[in-house]
Amino acid sequence: MTLKLSSLSEQIADGIVEMIALEGKEEGDPIPSARALAERFRVTPPTIREAQRRLEAMGIVVLRHGSGTFVGPGFQRGLVANPHVAATTRSILDLVEARLVIEPTIAAAAARNRTEEDLALLVTATENARSVGTTLDVTKHFHAVLARATGNPVLADTIEAMLVFNDRQRRVLRQDFVVPASDHAEHMSLVAAIAAQDAESARFLAEAHLRSLRDAVMRQLES
Repeated sequence: MTLKLSSLSEQIADGIVEMIALEGKEEGDPIPSARALAERFRVTPPTIREAQRRLEAMGIVVLRHGSGTFVGPGFQRGLVANPHVAATTRSILDLVEARLVIEPTIAAAAARNRTEEDLALLVTATENARSVGTTLDVTKHFHAVLARATGNPVLADTIEAMLVFNDRQRRVLRQDFVVPASDHAEHMSLVAAIAAQDAESARFLAEAHLRSLRDAVMRQLES
């Protein structure tokens, strides 16, 4: 089998990511200008800009015109996604069914492995979930916080990528199918099960929550 060699811009993108990691930079920290990076990697500025565009598409860097380039929210994320997918009833149903496959197991694992800090973050996240804003901060989203409480970074990356990928579906789901008071009560019941480290109750509550959403979406799809 012949392996496809990566392009120069891909190699430079890898080099920029390695530079960010070695220098211990975090989200929001500035990185050198395109000119400085061109000198560092001994390539032309257009090659650097192509590499930056690759990284920007994945959220690894953020380019702010007039301000510079900064480490983006996707730098630590192992999975990346395309946020520009149209929201349809079918795609919303696909989202809920995908969550049904994995989130009950995540809830059970969170109950077994959570720390007191995780529990405090979950309580805060239940209140964040009550806000009606359309801007998504995946790091504070209830289900992302729940996934991080498992202690498994791959699960956390998976849920965060799913939230980004399905941001439009998530917003329509929340607007058209979620009853805020019931949603909050169900989240609080789930947090209580996780606080008690009751894995089976946490699994059951997460599944029941998502099944009710799935049934509501299916009714609309079938009408």
